[in-house]
Amino acid sequence: MSDGLAELLDEIRACQICRAELPLGPRPVVRAQASARLMIIGQAPGTRVHESGVPWDDKSGDRLREWLDVDKQTFYDDGRIAIMPMGFCYPGRAANGGDNPPRPECAPAWHGKLLAALPNIELTLLVGGYAQAHYLGKRRQRTMTATVEAWKDYLPESIPTPHPSWRTTAWLKKNPWFDAEVLPELRRRVVSLL
Repeated sequence: MSDGLAELLDEIRACQICRAELPLGPRPVVRAQASARLMIIGQAPGTRVHESGVPWDDKSGDRLREWLDVDKQTFYDDGRIAIMPMGFCYPGRAANGGDNPPRPECAPAWHGKLLAALPNIELTLLVGGYAQAHYLGKRRQRTMTATVEAWKDYLPESIPTPHPSWRTTAWLKKNPWFDAEVLPELRRRVVSLL
């Protein structure tokens, strides 16, 4: 890992920007090395990931690894796969029982710097509506479903997916084209990158 990237990751992991807004305090979760060719941009850590400090260390991560058809060892090889959430810390619980949205401070403060330090990224997986809104901007469709359905429009730079949480189970049943069309191409591209 280059000294510059190591220093940047240390800065991110020491970040206190939104400390007062975080119910469990800051614990930024990020993984990257300059050699990574695949970037996964998700939402924000949940409580389990906050405790472990390991991204996607939960059932959502199990489903995401299944979608990618990679084992844990490959998934956590940060020389191959970089992982950066929209919000680096657990944002707290929302009134509806889910998690709050990612804190808005993280992406403007850190994403550009981190992406600039990762020159080999060839494909970015935009996991969920927050990442899609930020990175696709006006190019995204009116809904997350429509954005994922238009996945070919974002190639070769990125592929949008829903969030792989348990809440997506019903969505997957209503949208079988995701398993039939998107996942085979995603897996093909992941194999070629890794």
